[in-house]
Amino acid sequence: MRTLRGLRRLVRLAVVGLFVAAVATELSKPEEERTWHGRVGGVVPYDFRPPTWERIRSAYWNPDSDSLFTDRVFGVGWAVNLYQAKRLLQAAFDRLMGAPPPLSIRMSSREPMATGSSRSRRERE
Repeated sequence: MRTLRGLRRLVRLAVVGLFVAAVATELSKPEEERTWHGRVGGVVPYDFRPPTWERIRSAYWNPDSDSLFTDRVFGVGWAVNLYQAKRLLQAAFDRLMGAPPPLSIRMSSREPMATGSSRSRRERE
């Protein structure tokens, strides 16, 4: 129990430190160069711009991206692309349950065979 509390404190301290580092990075730039989004140390993304619906959708539900983690819409850190999480969990569940892979449906046009045809069997093949 004590180690869990210590771990929570360490994570909280890291988040606060990253937040302070992101704000300090922006405030160290001249005012006309401040974008309020970027990366702390070139690794951890931050974005302090007001969120838009397009950025929210592209961060949390983006079927076009193969990434599970995307840049957060507001704040410091990463967001989870829920579409990719759903796809990965579905694939893991199918493997676990032994479900057969989905079959592709192939549409073909076949002419119905005439029952009283005078053609021989060899001619039909």
